Amino acid sequence: MDKEKNVNLEVPIPACTDDEFNQLYISKIPDFDDNFTIEMIIQKILKDDKQYDLSKIISAYEFAAKAHEGQKRSSGQDYIIHPLAVAYTLLELGMDTDTICAALLHDVVEDTPATLEDLKKRFGQDVAMLVDGVTKLGKLPTYTKEQQQAQNIRKILLAMAQDIRVIIIKLSDRLHNIRTLKYRPSEKQRATARETMHIYAPIAHRLGIRAIQEELEDLSFRYLDPYGYAEIENLLESNKEEREEFIRIIKKRIEERFQQEDFTEPPHVSGRVKSIYGIYKKVIMMHKNIEEIYDKYAVRVIVNTVSECYNILGIVHDMFTPLPNRFKDYISGKKANGYQSLHTTVLGREGIPFEIQIRTWDMHETAEYGIAAHWKYKEGIRGHDKMENRLAWIRQIIETQQTSDDVEEIVRVIKNDIGSEEIVVMTPKGMSVILPADSTVIDFAYRIHTEIGHRMTGAKVNGRIVPLDRRLESGDICQILTSNNPDKGPNRAWLNIVHTNEARAKIRSWFKREKREENIAVGKAEIEKAFRHHQMDIPENELSAFLQDDFPKHNCENLDDFYASVGYKGISLEKILPRLKEKYQKLYNESPKTEEKPIPEVITPDVKGTIILNKLKGIAWKIAQCCSPIPGDDIVGFITRGYGISVHSTKCSNYRAAIRRCDPQEMERWRSDILWSDDSTSEFQTSFEVVATDRVGLVYDITAVFMESRIPIVHSSSRKLKNGNALFESTVIIAGADQLKILFDKIRKIKGVISVQRSAI
Repeated sequence: MDKEKNVNLEVPIPACTDDEFNQLYISKIPDFDDNFTIEMIIQKILKDDKQYDLSKIISAYEFAAKAHEGQKRSSGQDYIIHPLAVAYTLLELGMDTDTICAALLHDVVEDTPATLEDLKKRFGQDVAMLVDGVTKLGKLPTYTKEQQQAQNIRKILLAMAQDIRVIIIKLSDRLHNIRTLKYRPSEKQRATARETMHIYAPIAHRLGIRAIQEELEDLSFRYLDPYGYAEIENLLESNKEEREEFIRIIKKRIEERFQQEDFTEPPHVSGRVKSIYGIYKKVIMMHKNIEEIYDKYAVRVIVNTVSECYNILGIVHDMFTPLPNRFKDYISGKKANGYQSLHTTVLGREGIPFEIQIRTWDMHETAEYGIAAHWKYKEGIRGHDKMENRLAWIRQIIETQQTSDDVEEIVRVIKNDIGSEEIVVMTPKGMSVILPADSTVIDFAYRIHTEIGHRMTGAKVNGRIVPLDRRLESGDICQILTSNNPDKGPNRAWLNIVHTNEARAKIRSWFKREKREENIAVGKAEIEKAFRHHQMDIPENELSAFLQDDFPKHNCENLDDFYASVGYKGISLEKILPRLKEKYQKLYNESPKTEEKPIPEVITPDVKGTIILNKLKGIAWKIAQCCSPIPGDDIVGFITRGYGISVHSTKCSNYRAAIRRCDPQEMERWRSDILWSDDSTSEFQTSFEVVATDRVGLVYDITAVFMESRIPIVHSSSRKLKNGNALFESTVIIAGADQLKILFDKIRKIKGVISVQRSAI
């Protein structure tokens, strides 16, 4: 097994452009076996020991086949292949007759003349309700694409709250769509993969359907970062034989030891390798080297009883050396999605760490099928009471969205709260509270009870007083200090501290309920200030009509509701202002432009914000994309027609070309009397290039610096140059030149880096 420790990890990356690589790599994705037929469904049903109404399922197929007749998939195959594939996946999950029928019919209302009333008459209320739950809303003309997506997600969650089978059908539908995504245009591939990664994979995780979750993540990752996927895939392929041999030997060693013990039935032992996206998360997001991922090899032991689980734990710790702080007991403290198992990482005689998972057969069913295991156990919706606690998060999401005036809030809740890693924090009385990672003590207070959050005055963590922005970690014991004053309420500043959308929604709800007049005044002042800054002069008697289209998008009935929502941060002005400004220009600037008026001058630089426009009051400004200056760069301003001041770096090629030409009329439009504000809190996008010696792990090492510095990545790509070096390009969000200098200094210390320099976006 010494060979295992010396595997060559060099993985060549093709020397071609991003588009070329994407097409080359995606074209190699194997075709998913799409040749599903109704005969396959029937054979699967006949082999299953579960009772199905076969005649009803066949009738649903015949109805769907006739409705979709003549329709084709992007692959060129008959459309009916898709609902058959979805139905087959649901059969594998053990779902019931009505769910299978709904899967076969799930697109007929959306894509054919068939109606819900037709389905209700033919197949019953339950099937019609399930189909309605997964049917997208019609296009809403005043909504953006993101808002339309959010409304569709909200519709699905509302249907989930009534019947969880809706989302299980939707997950199976998305699984087949992403399996066959190679036939879609490249823009659609990335958009679908991004939505899957942010919305559907987190939901599958929270429902505990591991098999669907991991495949959704891996396939989405394949389209979102084909370079990263190819690198990890090649790493795994390069030592496949050694890895399989290692797992085989470990399994054999464990099974031989179990034969010496007294078990009523021999434990079942199997091996597995961590998913590609699972490895990526550990390498990139947790800043680990691939050799530091101790659970990329895992052995699973399945027994009959909980007591046997702990007996097995003692045996394997006697056989192998357990690594410190690498034991997790998810049996006594199960995860939010119901997952239960013992995890321990040990070191074998070969010196290779690996994970051992120990669970009962019931736990294994739940770990693999999650909420769908209720149907495997033949409980189905009759086991509704047992599912109540596991589905509480759905109600929390819906309640959160109902207290927000932003329809897209529901998407952010799923991305930030449902899809994140979890921590377990204890109360002083020993109650376990599960929270998303990076939650604060305020999040903890609101998770315990809304009133405890509202009346919170402080907190103790592990016996010590801590600030309210203290981030909690697994194992912390947190005590919330509260006021006896029943009128005590939250602070507006908490909205900028809390991490969970649940806590944020409850704080907003309190201000919405208790401080309406104050909210209206605050919101009105903020809107007037923002409109002045963006040169939007709208008469007060026309403002309600101007914002009319936005009222339904933010659950507002009138202008005061809109003011109030802005006041308690239910509406983000920064997010909607670009669209409002574009609307303003269409409505108020349609007449032919008159001769450009000189910019009014004042004596003092009293405009605050990111940039101080010296002697220029109330002028809109924007960052020039040709040079993308950031705070700390020397800057000049160029007076544009209709868009205020365009801010350039003094090193900008456009500015230097203007100086060389010395055109007096053009030079008059360049202003050198602008500077960065000292109190700037804004963030900017900037791009840069890294040239380095090509090697495996280069992208990981560079990206790890971003993660460590908590710098958001907007875009990144890499490719091999003709001279053998590698070029890494990235766009990040940065606070200023000082932060960028620190980032560059860290990147220059990475092995093989030749140069780092700024580039235009």
